[in-house]
Amino acid sequence: MTSLTSHRFSLVFLAITLLTFLAASSAPTPLYHLYQEGLHFSAGTLTLIFGVYALSLLAALLTVGSLSDHLGRRPVIFAALVLNMLAMLLFINESSVAWLIAARTLQGFATGMATAVLGAALLDTDRQQGPLVNSVAPLLGMACGAMGCSLLVEYAPLPTTLIYWVLLSLMLLQALYVWRLPETVSPMPGAMASLWPTLHVPAQARRALWIALPVDVAVWAMGGFYLSLAPSLVRAATGSTSNLIGGGLVAVLTLSGAVMIYRLRNRPADRVLRLGAGLLAVGVALILSAVHAGSVALFFAATLIAGSGFGAGFLGAVRSVVPLALPHERAGLMSAFYVLSYLAFCVPSLLAGNLIRRFGLVVTTDAYGVLLIVLALSALIALLVQDSYRARATSNR
Repeated sequence: MTSLTSHRFSLVFLAITLLTFLAASSAPTPLYHLYQEGLHFSAGTLTLIFGVYALSLLAALLTVGSLSDHLGRRPVIFAALVLNMLAMLLFINESSVAWLIAARTLQGFATGMATAVLGAALLDTDRQQGPLVNSVAPLLGMACGAMGCSLLVEYAPLPTTLIYWVLLSLMLLQALYVWRLPETVSPMPGAMASLWPTLHVPAQARRALWIALPVDVAVWAMGGFYLSLAPSLVRAATGSTSNLIGGGLVAVLTLSGAVMIYRLRNRPADRVLRLGAGLLAVGVALILSAVHAGSVALFFAATLIAGSGFGAGFLGAVRSVVPLALPHERAGLMSAFYVLSYLAFCVPSLLAGNLIRRFGLVVTTDAYGVLLIVLALSALIALLVQDSYRARATSNR
């Protein structure tokens, strides 16, 4: 195998592995209502099951996120695959809420470990394509997981387990092959010390992170709400009982985000951030309109626009921050970036789950949506003011 072929194959393998982890993370979304019906738990418990995944993922990013900088990429990727395979087995044998919580907790830790190391390995392998793959693969993965699971639930046998058997088989093949990848970093001391929870943002990347953070928070908060409560919301608003609609909405959200990332991949990061904030505000406003109109068609149209904002905002944040790190800083910076993103992903959704008990799903959705619109518009105004200040500073030189 030539060096060029090996390089391309490594890039494809890492992208597919990252996609698999994120597909597994969204696969339970279309099953939540089946779990609720079978185990008789509330919307608050549902968001808890969703939230422990994100919190466990954060714990992994804070502790083992930089471990591959010291041990090498391959052993950490392998360990993450083994943990996620164990999580699939827990899902397959699920018999209570406790089993679901255990499965999501283990899955979250595995995904957090994998997100940091695979993101760093992709940057090691290709500095040009790595940021693009890091942005697109998670969204494609979530789309495949949600829509693939919906199709299996609707048309295949074993509705609550078949998707996990498919993912388990794929992860087993990846765990066997990962040792054939070339190692991209040399082992270095400090592995045990790196396990101490910390966020490491290189000095040269800090300003860019603070600029991108408001948009990144808004898009991930919207994504967390959708992946935890969209199927329940569309059922409550429209009365539809189709298993395909919940997974379809998640797929439209993430696929439109992936398409937007691809189309904007060569645009300046600041312009992409502004576009993401604007599209997100419009999309969320239309989602709220769809809730009150009870229109499935408007739900999908609004989700398409919100998903485009999700993709643009995420790409703008990644391209603004990640390329600024040096090779030995990449895994640590990826960990810090995803910690902030996943805090926005899970904490607002957990709060929403608790508020639903008191105020109901629709009222909570209205309040959540208004807050997202305010955050997105505030970020957009701040970006425009910053651009205006830069233009004036340049003209005065």
